[in-house]
Amino acid sequence: MDKDQILSYIDKAIEAREKAYAKYSNFKVGAIVIDKDDNIYQGVNVENSSYGLSNCAERSAIFSAVSNGMKRIKIICIVGDTSEPISPCGACRQVIKEFSDEETVIILSNLKKEYKVYKIEELLPYSFKL
Repeated sequence: MDKDQILSYIDKAIEAREKAYAKYSNFKVGAIVIDKDDNIYQGVNVENSSYGLSNCAERSAIFSAVSNGMKRIKIICIVGDTSEPISPCGACRQVIKEFSDEETVIILSNLKKEYKVYKIEELLPYSFKL
């Protein structure tokens, strides 16, 4: 995957980010998931006044993709307004793991389009699995 392709995915995640519902933290996050057929699913963080009921952008995108029949993530791209490329929380890492394989590409970025590319084993070594 070349830099131009990565930047186009980052642009799509930035576009998704604008739809976030971050009424309490004002910390908007956007994500896209791409499946093996190159279908793109967007996700955003959705906050709730009962904080435990909030959902991260990564999981929103994954759950949307699964609801539409996706079984494996080909690419996931996550963007937030952070100084370094954003890092997914532990819960999101575990959900990404559930729908990933050794080929899954994980792109983490910020609004300055600085990015890092990972495989799930790098983000979640010794993960829980059955």
